[in-house]
Amino acid sequence: MFWYLIPLLIGFSFNSASAFTTYFSRRLGERGGRLVCMVLRDVLGIPVWVIGYILAARAPSTLFFNRAVISSTLGWLLILAGAAIIFIGLLSLRWRAATPSVQDTLVRQGLYAHIRHPLYSGMVLELMGLTLLIPTLTILVACLLGVLW
Repeated sequence: MFWYLIPLLIGFSFNSASAFTTYFSRRLGERGGRLVCMVLRDVLGIPVWVIGYILAARAPSTLFFNRAVISSTLGWLLILAGAAIIFIGLLSLRWRAATPSVQDTLVRQGLYAHIRHPLYSGMVLELMGLTLLIPTLTILVACLLGVLW
């Protein structure tokens, strides 16, 4: 029942390791550091934790409330709102989102002028929506871990 936790937590770990751009850049040069961070997050991190969420959605589990039209509708609205916030945040970041660099500066325009971490905020909305859309124990645990991460 909890096999989905393995790729989920491994993906979170790879994603977290990608935050050490400065460390990798000192060891491997700026270009090497950027490449390592991009691979850790975009090749190993995000795809692996997405697989964890897919496995959580497919795992047999009990519902913690009955599905209804209102919860499904609200779930989809939260997912779409989160996706819109993430998309707008990525537009503000441009290439910095894919390949962080030691020379990157703080983004202060666009959505970042109002929300310090729109990518995380959007992800929290999406995870809340996913919990309403698929109200199972496995999805609840996976989404709570995602929010805590």
